[in-house]
Amino acid sequence: MILADNFSWGTFPDAIRFIGNNPGLLWHKSLDQIELSSAALGIAIAIALPLGVVLGHYHRGSFIAISVSNIGRALPSLVLIAFGILIFGIGFWNNAAALVVLGVPPILTNAYFAVDTIDENVVEAARGMGMTDRQVLTRVELPLALSLIFGGIRIAAVFVIATATIAAIAGGGGLGDIIVNQATYRLSGVVAASLCVSFLAFAAAFVLAVTRKVLTRSFVSHD
Repeated sequence: MILADNFSWGTFPDAIRFIGNNPGLLWHKSLDQIELSSAALGIAIAIALPLGVVLGHYHRGSFIAISVSNIGRALPSLVLIAFGILIFGIGFWNNAAALVVLGVPPILTNAYFAVDTIDENVVEAARGMGMTDRQVLTRVELPLALSLIFGGIRIAAVFVIATATIAAIAGGGGLGDIIVNQATYRLSGVVAASLCVSFLAFAAAFVLAVTRKVLTRSFVSHD
């Protein structure tokens, strides 16, 4: 690997200097990365979360949840992007479609098992209190499943943000433009862009963790 061969202990100071000398470039590329990752994650959530929750609520579709999870892990990102080029061409939506496919499995699987594995005695007690099927789902199952559901979203968010760096291969832009272009930005630029990707992934995980806590407290206060 080029990165390994050229790495030295002076690389990190050089990367920090690159960040200080090129804030506008890194900011612009980071915004591109956030835009692509947010679009892909939003679509993945819109598709996988309702499906996983409904299947878990009715205790059906475990085969679907497990199969989707296995398929998502087996498909290489580069293959998805290459296949997307044939359908969407080079650009934003090609990369977004590939990232959606990668983001769906952890969200769907976690949402399904989060709801499916809730204690049946709790659900039956709620029904015995006269709750409708919809009330059981929204007032009992979802609050109890919230932590595991957000765990799946966090996994998907980190995975999507990290994988979005290869979007540069198909004209998707983002920090990957710097990472794959060592000839122009040198090793210090590659490492600096990689640090920015890591920061974005950690920031997304932190925001989602805080959101989960806020939503959990709101459910408790509401009850």
